[in-house]
Amino acid sequence: MALQLWETLKEVITAYTGLSPATFFTVLALLVAIYYLVTGLFGSSDDRHQHTRNFEEQMEPLPPPVQLGEITEEELKQYDGSDSKKPLLMAIKGQIYDVSLSRMFYGPGGPYALFAGKDASKALAKMSFEEKDLTGDISGLGPFELEALQDWEYKFMSKYVKVGTIKKTVPVTEGDGNGEASGATESDAKPAEDGPSQSAVAGTEEKSSAADAKEE
Repeated sequence: MALQLWETLKEVITAYTGLSPATFFTVLALLVAIYYLVTGLFGSSDDRHQHTRNFEEQMEPLPPPVQLGEITEEELKQYDGSDSKKPLLMAIKGQIYDVSLSRMFYGPGGPYALFAGKDASKALAKMSFEEKDLTGDISGLGPFELEALQDWEYKFMSKYVKVGTIKKTVPVTEGDGNGEASGATESDAKPAEDGPSQSAVAGTEEKSSAADAKEE
């Protein structure tokens, strides 16, 4: 059945085109190749412009890292890559690094984008992508996880520029407040303790003066 169809197709090609089947399919393949070539050269101008912009962005030299000094974790979130005009930053063990050089990994859409703008020490140590591990608190990590974190830190130190540190906030406990209150109370009580002793001295001096007057 298939052989009969092939013979019929060859007869039709020869009758309508005057070409042998081999020549016909060769010409057909060339026409398809020419079509794709022309489409690529004269495609949509928007596509060409978008491709050009992407290429220029990739080739554009990165600005030198800007030293930020000491900033809070909340301020660090501004450098997560959502604003292309700002550097891309992330922190390890409280040390902030400029990772703009690896925007394809840590920038929006990258495999490690969720680490950007955060101290991801715990997540890197555990190679975790869970939200709860995106923290600089490394308490509870095991020796192997701490060793992995150390490797990450060495890698960042050798590849990226350190631009700042995360400001540590010291929580104020109730005990501190009570201590201040008790300190104030003690200081207030001291003049009261000193008061009677001074009065007693003054009274003694008055009695001595009265005794001297009587003798005279």
